[in-house]
Amino acid sequence: MSRTVVLVDAVRTPFGKAGSMYSGTRADDLMVRAMRGLLERNPKVAPSAIEDVAIAAATQTGDQGMNLGRSVSLLAGLPNTVPGYSVDRWCAGALTAMTSLAGAIAIGSIDIAIAGGVEHMGNHPIGDGIDPNPRFLAEKIVEQDALAMGATAERLHDRFPHLTKERADRYAYNSQMKTAAAYAAGKIQRDLIPTAARIPEMGWGIASVDEPPRPTTTMEGLATLKTPFRPAGRVTPGNSSGLNDGATAALLASEDKAKELGLTIKAKLVSYAFAGVEPEVMGYGPVPATIKALAKAGLTIADIGAFEVNEAFAVQVIAFLDHFGIADDDVRVNPYGGAIAVGHPLASSGIRLALNLARAFEEHPEVRYGLTTMCIGLGMGGSVIWENPHFSGGSK
Repeated sequence: MSRTVVLVDAVRTPFGKAGSMYSGTRADDLMVRAMRGLLERNPKVAPSAIEDVAIAAATQTGDQGMNLGRSVSLLAGLPNTVPGYSVDRWCAGALTAMTSLAGAIAIGSIDIAIAGGVEHMGNHPIGDGIDPNPRFLAEKIVEQDALAMGATAERLHDRFPHLTKERADRYAYNSQMKTAAAYAAGKIQRDLIPTAARIPEMGWGIASVDEPPRPTTTMEGLATLKTPFRPAGRVTPGNSSGLNDGATAALLASEDKAKELGLTIKAKLVSYAFAGVEPEVMGYGPVPATIKALAKAGLTIADIGAFEVNEAFAVQVIAFLDHFGIADDDVRVNPYGGAIAVGHPLASSGIRLALNLARAFEEHPEVRYGLTTMCIGLGMGGSVIWENPHFSGGSK
């Protein structure tokens, strides 16, 4: 038995720079705000109708511990009859929360659920509290570079010398410009849930826009940035995503339940796949994951008319595009910009991709299929293929 799973809606908090505008805000409170905002936008869904909640975080200690799926549900005011669990697949946490719940919906064990992801990198810097097994390096299971994401991006440049720093900088510049244009057109703000923020020096305020974007970015400025992961390297803070705080939430349902309740349908899930690669080039993970997801859907890359690729590093995105013969500046890819501009609060980003793709579907009824994909630390990739419910015929 398999049922069609749909994305009803998705929202996110504005993303902040790590430890900046959310320095006085707990991670679980960011997640509560996103979840409440999602439910406020969908009043036809009674909180008691939610049958499961899966919330992701890459660092599950402190204010990101204590089973976020359950604790955040209670804090957000869901009835105590609604169960929940936490998810950890590092950067693909929210993506995995969606696919895990989708699997449960597809086989009929639940009808409607909330997926989410949060990362407060100000409270929990990358690697905080982890203790890698010494066998990883002692037995050469992985190279040292595998444990530093920026170093894996440098390795991608090594593997594909034609993916130059200039190309990476150009991609990063375009991401900033596309984000600025999307903000100017009001396309990003509509899905941001205004969120209380407290900075000790300034007191309380309301965050209503993303903090990280740099609309004044220039190619000349990008060319001068230091390469922190390798002397005379190619990966810089300008062509990478930043360290960020933020949360995302998505409402998933069976197609039948969505229609019964009169809910919007923003996208239909077609297939998904996760795949592994050498940990030293973890950024290449979206390539095999996408190949698997396409095969499961019986599609080819030519069938995909809209792409949301997480911009952990510019080189990682252009390596993906290069493999599939897609131009670095293809208009189908990340039309509202991406993580290089708005930020990448690790486990939350998968839902931001789905949210942006759903908006692209609305703007492009001629597009039938879209893809969300991202790389994952220690050598993985995750991809989801979605169908446009607004499809009106055409070639893609």
